[in-house]
Amino acid sequence: MHLFKKYEQIKRVIESLLFISEKPLSRKSIASLFNISESEIKSVLESLMKEYEEKESGILIVQIDESYQMVTNPKYSEWVILFKNMTLNNKLSDQAFEVLAIIAYKQPITKAEIEKIRGVNSDYAIKTLMDRKLVKITGKKEVPGRPFLYGTTKEFLKLFGISSLNELPKIDEFQQFNAA
Repeated sequence: MHLFKKYEQIKRVIESLLFISEKPLSRKSIASLFNISESEIKSVLESLMKEYEEKESGILIVQIDESYQMVTNPKYSEWVILFKNMTLNNKLSDQAFEVLAIIAYKQPITKAEIEKIRGVNSDYAIKTLMDRKLVKITGKKEVPGRPFLYGTTKEFLKLFGISSLNELPKIDEFQQFNAA
């Protein structure tokens, strides 16, 4: 195989691997895959990184220590955040939003207290919110059985575009809105 074709093929395979990988790929592991030196892989990766930068792609390849990863271009971060918030909002059920609102306004709060407010079991909604890293266990309540206390996370704040819980609308604002 012609040297240039082999180089281009390696570059496109690396690009594919970086695209599907959830974690940074080490130069060493990539080199061992192709059975070539790390310095050759470094050259291929630098060329690939340059290609993405020059075309001002929405995706970049970044070096993290001796590893590489595809990331979204910070130039377009506002759009990524907007889309992420929109898709996450679409994926949360009404029940999960209800539980999230209760936790946001009443935290720290136990599962039993949430269920008393809602009148139904909230296991699945709490699990969903924890899986999405919107709520977390903040401690245990000092009562018999020591149930977990739940509160919101930094991800919750990011999702709603606020920097602190003080920026949440006040409950009476909702009452005025519903009365109108």
